[in-house]
Amino acid sequence: MVLPLIGLMVGIFVGTFFPLTIPVEYAKFMSVALLASLDSVFGGLRAGAEEKFDNTVFITGFFTNALMAAGLVYVGERLGIDLYYVALLAFGLRIFQNLAIMRRYFLKK
Repeated sequence: MVLPLIGLMVGIFVGTFFPLTIPVEYAKFMSVALLASLDSVFGGLRAGAEEKFDNTVFITGFFTNALMAAGLVYVGERLGIDLYYVALLAFGLRIFQNLAIMRRYFLKK
């Protein structure tokens, strides 16, 4: 449980003191990639809290989510349809579901 929190703090520190600008053309890809990674992290935290964490499942889920989301955004861009909203909605809902499940888990403990 401590390692993901340390990684989050390091990420916030690096992002704050070493700002990196992303071209506007990649904004949709970056927003979906960020939510995909957050979904995987919160899913991993949930699995860790429930003592069901599997590193292989976490890593494959992380990359599968990111690739699927990027593919969805790319196809949407090629078709002229904003399909990235679908990925944002799906990952956003899963993040909130994982947070709600973790909250209930810790409240019952």
